[in-house]
Amino acid sequence: MGDPRRRFKKKYEKPRHPWQADRIEEEKKLLKEYGLKNKRELWRTMSIVRNFRRNARRLLALRTEQARREEKQLLSKLQRMGLLKEEATLDDVLSLTVEDLLNRRLQTMVYKKGLARTIRQARQLIVHGHILVNGRKVTIPSYFVKPEEENLITLRGS
Repeated sequence: MGDPRRRFKKKYEKPRHPWQADRIEEEKKLLKEYGLKNKRELWRTMSIVRNFRRNARRLLALRTEQARREEKQLLSKLQRMGLLKEEATLDDVLSLTVEDLLNRRLQTMVYKKGLARTIRQARQLIVHGHILVNGRKVTIPSYFVKPEEENLITLRGS
C-alpha cells in the first residue's frame, strides 16, 4: 500500500508575486486560447519549459564530456517530443516557449485537427473517452502527443 507519510512532490511552482496585472492577463489569455481547466495546468507547463531552459543554460556553461553527453540526451528528448528539429542546438532550447508545449497537448491537437468545434469541446471529447490515439482510448487532455502519433488521433466509432 505504501508509506502513508509519503508526500507527493508538486509538479509546478506558483508565481513568486501573486498580483502582477500583466502576468495575470497573459495567463488568462493562454487559459482561454488553449482551454485549460485552471492555472495549475498552465503553471505545470511553465515549470516544464523552465526546467528545460535551466538545463540548457547549465549545459552551455559547462564544457566537459559529461555535459556533451547530457546535451545530446536533452536535444534528442526534445526532438522525440516534437519540440525541436533534427539540427537543433542548445540555443533553440533556450528559445522554447510555453505555447510550444501547449501546442503538443492532445486537447489542442484534437481541436486543430477539426475533430471538435471548440477547444472546450475537444477537452470534453477526450475526458468522456471519445478520442483514440493509436487505437488506444486516452482520457487525459494534457497527454503529450509525439510527432509519430499526430496522424493516429481519431474519434472513437469512426
